Amino acid sequence: MDGILIIDKESGMTSRDVVNMVGKNYKTKKIGHTGTLDPLATGVLVVCVNRATKIAELLTSLDKEYVAEFILGRLTDTLDIEGNLLKSEETNFTKDEVLHACKKLIGNYIQTVPIYSAVKVNGKKLYEYARENINVELPKHNVTISSIELLDINRIDNQTVIKIKTKVSKGTYIRSLGNDIASILGTNAIMSSLRRIKQGEFDIKNAIKLSDIKNNTPLIPIKDCLNKYTKIKVNEKIENDILNGKLLNNTYNKSEILFIDKDENPIALYKIYDKDNSKIKPWKMFKIKN
Repeated sequence: MDGILIIDKESGMTSRDVVNMVGKNYKTKKIGHTGTLDPLATGVLVVCVNRATKIAELLTSLDKEYVAEFILGRLTDTLDIEGNLLKSEETNFTKDEVLHACKKLIGNYIQTVPIYSAVKVNGKKLYEYARENINVELPKHNVTISSIELLDINRIDNQTVIKIKTKVSKGTYIRSLGNDIASILGTNAIMSSLRRIKQGEFDIKNAIKLSDIKNNTPLIPIKDCLNKYTKIKVNEKIENDILNGKLLNNTYNKSEILFIDKDENPIALYKIYDKDNSKIKPWKMFKIKN
């Protein structure tokens, strides 16, 4: 039972709640997810089971796509609708103004991590500082915003409400992105809803509800999660070298290679050896030597 599940996470649950329930269903503790969704958020949560946990790092790094709604003119301590209200003002922005602000954030920019997050500073999570009312300098991350599409704009209770679809890099906080859009417009924003609709190739259309998981629900095989890598089928001699963790000559002229056996099952993922670029070294091992 090695592979992944694409879960459509429901609102009100933590990502850890989902992992625990899936682990209980498959009777394993070797399990993890590939990108936290806040309890407020819904949508794609990729869960790795057993040996598939070895590729969790690879899947976490994939770009993610979201549909989010923001209320412009409102500020809470968590930057979402569930936080304590700090500020509220009337707003009335046009579609063109919002589009202009969104366009300014396309590409790379330095994003400030929100105080209510699990990022650690000096070994302590930021939300712990927040709960103890301790001031701390918030870290900044370089993020990439590939696209922002304005899906809807209207006005509710004298405040502009926008809905966007956006594709972002690993580590992007959508709450912060909404507030950064608002900052360009001269105000603040809170996130009122968030749905992750895609992570890499994993689409919400292929996701299943947690309540629909049964003991015999099939997992997506590891090999089907590694389509971005060049696959090389090897003979038994090279397979044995790989299983012994040997360096290989990079005759393939690739920075990353997935070696597969005669049955097309993954053996190992190799990458460039940093001490000698003419060679490649084991990175992720999937097959166990007998």
